[in-house]
This record gives sequence, C-alpha cells and structure tokens, in this order.
Amino acid sequence: MTEEPVGGDLSRLRQLNAAAVLRELRGDQPLTLTEVSKRTGLSRASTEDVTRDLLGRGWLTEVAPAAGSVGRPARRYRFNAGAGRLLGIDVGGHKVLALVTDLDGEVISQARLDVAASAGRRARLAAIDRCVTKALTKAGAGEIWATGVATTGLVDGTGKVMLSDSLPEWSGVDLAAHVRRLVTGPVRVENDCKLAALAETWRGVARYAKDVVFLLAGLRTGAGLIIDGKLHRGFANWSGEIGALPAVGWQQAPQHLYRWLEKTAPAGLDPAHDIERVFVAARAGDDEALAAVREYVRDLAVGASALVLTLDPQLVVIGGGFSRSADVMVDPLRRELDRWCLRTPEIRVSGFADEGVALGAVRLALDEVEATITSGLRP
Repeated sequence: MTEEPVGGDLSRLRQLNAAAVLRELRGDQPLTLTEVSKRTGLSRASTEDVTRDLLGRGWLTEVAPAAGSVGRPARRYRFNAGAGRLLGIDVGGHKVLALVTDLDGEVISQARLDVAASAGRRARLAAIDRCVTKALTKAGAGEIWATGVATTGLVDGTGKVMLSDSLPEWSGVDLAAHVRRLVTGPVRVENDCKLAALAETWRGVARYAKDVVFLLAGLRTGAGLIIDGKLHRGFANWSGEIGALPAVGWQQAPQHLYRWLEKTAPAGLDPAHDIERVFVAARAGDDEALAAVREYVRDLAVGASALVLTLDPQLVVIGGGFSRSADVMVDPLRRELDRWCLRTPEIRVSGFADEGVALGAVRLALDEVEATITSGLRP
C-alpha cells in the first residue's frame, strides 16, 4: 500500500489505509499492530493512527491479553462484528424471509412468512412488514446499519421494481421507499438471482472463484453472473436475463415437473408446495419422474450453455429451492453441457438452499456499510 499522498489527496489516502487495515482484521484471529503493519505494507505509525481512528468509530475492538502472558503483551485488535446489525430481506413468489445478522453476516434472528403466489401488491407489502417486524423483535435491541432487499424482477438504481412478470402488481413498486419506513439506515434493492450469486462468492461454494454462473433452479429459473470476482449488473442492470428469450426454454421448464405431479398428486395438493415429490420419485427410480427431471434439466441447460460459452466461467453453481435435489440433476446437467460447450466447467451445488438470496441481501447491506469506510462517513 502506498502511503505517500498523490496530488495532495491525504483524506483519500487515509480512507484507503483504513479499508486495508479492516480487510486484514476481519479474519478469525486478532492481530497486533506489528502484524497488521506487515500485512498491509503500511508503516507502524500509519497503522497505529488508522487503528486508533477505527477504534473510535466502533469498527475495531481491543482484545484482552492471552492468559498466562509474560511481560507486557502487545495490544491485539479485531474487527468488531457486534458494533452494528444488518438486515437482509428476500421477497419471493411464495415467501418473505428476513435475516438479522452482525457485521460478519452471522445470523442473529430470522423470520419467514409464506405468501400466496397470487397475492397482490398490498398483501405482499403487508407480509414484508410483518416478517421484518418479527425478525427485528426476535433480534432484540440493536441498530440496523443497512438493509439489503432481494426481489424477483428488474430493479433500477433507486430501488424501484421496473418489471416483474412473476409477482402480480409488482411492477412499479418502490420497494426501497417502503422498507425505509421500517428500518433505520440506507436500503438497497437488487434482483434475487444476482444476490444469490453474490452470496455464493461471499460465503458459499464459489468464494474462491472469480468467474461464476449461478443458476437459480426453482419454481422460477434465473441466473446471476460473477465476472472477475465482482457481481456483473450490466449497463441497465439487466444482466443474466437470458430467460427472457423464449427459445431458451426457462419459462416453461418447471412445467415438465408439474405435469408429473398433476398425474400423480392426490386431489387438493398444491404442486408448488409438493414439487419435491418429483425428485423423490426420480431418486427412487420412477421412470416417468426421471423423464420429467431430464426434460427440466434439458431446458435449464440451453440457457446455461449459452452463458458458459459466452463467459467461460470457472464454476457453475446450482442454487434455489431445487438445489436440495441436485443429486438427481447434476449428472444430467453435466451431460447436456458436455454436448454444447467447448469446455464444461465444474458444477457445484449451493449449500444455502432457498436462504441464499436473503444472505446475498445481507452482503448487499454490508457493501453499503463498508462503503462508509472509503467515503469517510461514520457508520
């Protein structure tokens, strides 16, 4: 890290130094000033100055000396994950999920409410209110520093839903403004597939990969793209929307599974809540269920192959509700990719199931909080 100011921009330099110190202190083990200085390349004096400032702002905490230390032990510091809280909200077709976490993303409380797929704007917004209130109440006292919100559909930079084909009356909803009524701190809104991809590179199976295609496999199909370690949004925030092309087949892909359910499900069962039966039957060797899964995967693979051929990713990650049954999906998907792709990347299965989107919303909130480091603002 260069310590000499360029063009007299000392303030900007201090912000960059602070960000560098925080990156090193976010690990599991506390560090001394000497260790931080070595890892960041800053001088001892600069490291001490930055650490003092971060302590005063609440970002760091001093760790008590280890028991049995001889002589005067060096002071040790670590990131203060408990200084504030984050809120992540996933507004899906059939549920609202809210997570309250510390600044390391460790979950303090969560709440989930089922919502009918046919619910209109007013009912879904009311469900968000109830779910968030429940999660905050369970978490107890503590200030929310920032909130991330995930939703289906296309979202603009202000937090308004520009277009949603999946949720009734959802296009045009100013989701950021609505959530600001419930919490303190900034609120950011993003597409759910993008945030699921972000969660994988943060704390999931793709955290060591720079180029990733995330496939949301569930009652709805979508994609999120990570390019060179960063979430790719595109010029108008429409990246990954390959499913809008009818020839890709993503819109009708789940219908292969529904048709099997319609033939086998007892009267009165909702296929959307009973979809796991298809995968259970396929796992048990039911020929018709296996055929339904193969047809679903074949449609999924068309869009996936196009993305793989375009981006040449290191990983393809399968997430979403159907990822719980990835054991019957991965091999057929790999065979389909082998047919169409010049190189089939490694295929990994998300460990988050349907909680990955909410965790990605937490990461979005954390990005907002960490931006205060480089902007010079207090959290």
